[in-house]
Amino acid sequence: MRPTATALASVLGAVVLAGCGLGAGPAPSAVKLVVTRDFGAHVLPADGPLKVNGQVTVMSLLTRNYRVATREAGGFVDSIDGLSGGQEAGAPVDWFYFVNGVEATKGAAQTTVRSGDRIWWDRHDWSQAETVPAVVGSFPEPFLNGVEGRRLAVRVECASAAGPACRTVAARLRALRIPVAVAAITASGAPGSLRVLVAPWTGIANALGEQSLEQGPRASGVYARFSANGHTLMLLNQNGQSVAALRTGGGLIAATRQGEEPPVWLVTGTDERGVQLAAGAFDRSTLRDRFAVALGRDGAIPLPDGTASR
Repeated sequence: MRPTATALASVLGAVVLAGCGLGAGPAPSAVKLVVTRDFGAHVLPADGPLKVNGQVTVMSLLTRNYRVATREAGGFVDSIDGLSGGQEAGAPVDWFYFVNGVEATKGAAQTTVRSGDRIWWDRHDWSQAETVPAVVGSFPEPFLNGVEGRRLAVRVECASAAGPACRTVAARLRALRIPVAVAAITASGAPGSLRVLVAPWTGIANALGEQSLEQGPRASGVYARFSANGHTLMLLNQNGQSVAALRTGGGLIAATRQGEEPPVWLVTGTDERGVQLAAGAFDRSTLRDRFAVALGRDGAIPLPDGTASR
């Protein structure tokens, strides 16, 4: 059952400031904290180097590095550096956080920061997707450090294991010293594995079930969908409206998640050319701080999209 926005906001923001940090114990190493707004479009810079002193929770890490205001007796994050949740242009906006590219399922004060974690807070319109279960903008997470402290096996599932797109994706992960198994696309994959599906949309759609992009952002958290024949990729804005279309050579890199299962990543497109374009963009610089990315003749397009039709 998907949580309501009110319940989700309660979970994500729940914290009593007096107890928001752990304090004692060694500080985690190689931690990253990113704060953005509008689906990663704008970064809120921190005031100086990241402060990590002793054991920290997601909330205490935030409060040590940004100006944070709360409401309802400290039960919600009201603002970060003066940027509040609430209503904007008639749409609901709020703060949400991700750990290693996976949206949180419990309160920030109850989530311990581990070495290597990438914590990402973003303030965005949730009118079309009360929850975005997984994003690509923390790459190479969650492949390096996993989900909730567990590093998971990685399977690159391809329409053609010998094809250039499949080889590119597997090579990019292996270059980061991430063990990768390459296999054919299956309906369910290996339980407990992080899956990366590499194929044209027509070869992926049936493997996703309830995560399918055809159900819209409310189901998948991805602001894009394919036409019935898979040959057109429609890019959606934050209101869920189709504002652009990619046809021949259109690619997509996105992630989604069903319940407590590991995320599923998609390196897909309208055709083989689009898949190869997406595979070539499977890197840190293209994906950084993006919820999902479409690829067209003009380059990478962050999603949600607000541009004119292509």
